[in-house]
Amino acid sequence: MRSLLPLEASAHAAQLDTITLFVHVLMALLLVGWGSFFVYTLIRFRASRNPRASYQGASSRASLWAEAGVVVAELLLLVGFSIPAWASRVNDLPRADQATVIRVVAEQFAWNAHYPGPDGQFGRTDVSLIAADNPLGLDRRSTFAADDVVSVGQIGVPIGRPVIVQLSAKDVIHSFGVPAMRVKQDAIPGMMTPVWFTPTVAGDFDIACSQLCGFGHYRMRGVLKVMDDGQFRAWLASR
Repeated sequence: MRSLLPLEASAHAAQLDTITLFVHVLMALLLVGWGSFFVYTLIRFRASRNPRASYQGASSRASLWAEAGVVVAELLLLVGFSIPAWASRVNDLPRADQATVIRVVAEQFAWNAHYPGPDGQFGRTDVSLIAADNPLGLDRRSTFAADDVVSVGQIGVPIGRPVIVQLSAKDVIHSFGVPAMRVKQDAIPGMMTPVWFTPTVAGDFDIACSQLCGFGHYRMRGVLKVMDDGQFRAWLASR
């Protein structure tokens, strides 16, 4: 089944794919099991064999045990796999000084990336400064802003280093989806939501908006460029 999924390009992709595999196995068993039971009841209790209706119902406890088994399997998936995986993505956020921190601001219909530059500090932004050539309203005269980098449509990251993306939106709700990284997180106006991943495969990967956001939703596409450290530094300098 994993051959049908996108390339595993992040450190946590295999864990999420394992959970996806288990969920689909459970759903397949339920489909086959309940489907077989339905066919069995149609044959076993057909009118020609049971001309008179029975109002006593089924006396076997097989269905009860089957339902209990499904509940146990779902609890195992939830408690044993899904909650720990979710907790690790939320609670184990890497330290900023050990990661590449990027602010990604979504808008109809583009992805804007803001890098802090060599000083590691983000410059001030102001909505009154937003313009066609300044989509984030970056105040270049403010402290720390002179070396900041803004990229539209392309987000460059180094391979093998945690990436923290601080998501927000300028207009409506968008969703930052990078299938190869197994990342999907809503970008909500007025909120900054962190999402993180560690790229393990170099290359260019699609960024899609996974939330219907307007007539141009279909073309809200970006590119995540995963490079080695030297290429990343050169890419930043070129921006």
